[in-house]
Amino acid sequence: MPSESLVVSVAQLSATPGDVEANALSAAAVVRGAADAGAKLLMFPQLSLVGYDLGLFADPSCWVTENDPRLDVVRKAVQEAGVTAVVGAAYRWPDGTPWIASLVLRPDAEMLVHGKRNLHGQERDLFRPAGKGQLLDVDGWRVALALCLDAGIPAHAEDAARDGAEVYAASALYTQEEARRMDIHFAARAMDHRMFSVVANHAGTGPGWRSCGGSGAWHPDGRRLTEAGTEPGLFTTALSRGELQALRDKDALAGYPRGAVTGR
Repeated sequence: MPSESLVVSVAQLSATPGDVEANALSAAAVVRGAADAGAKLLMFPQLSLVGYDLGLFADPSCWVTENDPRLDVVRKAVQEAGVTAVVGAAYRWPDGTPWIASLVLRPDAEMLVHGKRNLHGQERDLFRPAGKGQLLDVDGWRVALALCLDAGIPAHAEDAARDGAEVYAASALYTQEEARRMDIHFAARAMDHRMFSVVANHAGTGPGWRSCGGSGAWHPDGRRLTEAGTEPGLFTTALSRGELQALRDKDALAGYPRGAVTGR
């Protein structure tokens, strides 16, 4: 049976540039912290296993592959904690196709690979856009994943809503100049489609950028539920199925169309 609430943690952190092994060790510790907070879903920022520095990817060690042993420490932590963790990686498929990816590590030892659909700037020179992803089932909740610019493209969330998503969960890098943009993106996705939205943003700085922080969650009515500052940390909130359903039922009584507007 689907749970009445879904407890979600977002990890706002600064990666060790180019060191997948060190970042995987750090991620494993965060998984244990999320489990202690009661979370069933844990989101990391975009490219959290290597850092957002596109100049790094000439080094083959910055890429992750299907059975990469450096991920074993995170896999073990996930299985012991019973938490589904979504970590960010530069992922190379067996046929060589390069993705900016969210790697979904599940307690049953399965790994799913979700790719970024909307690339920008230099990303287009290094990676290939992914197709439409699949919804995750986390404790009976339907979760759609997004990667950074995906959340800024309304059609991306609309597709997720049509598929029945109840949570729109993103891994991102929003810079200091983009704090308002981030808030608008996730408030709009939540309110327009009557689903919760959450985002894990980087902390700190990288080449040419400083993060605005602000990781957290938004209610389906568009208001903020949690908001991080700019410092690293783990931020946890419980999403209520009852509140979600009440809003969807209210929309239905008001005669709003089913589908993209209500997320049903």
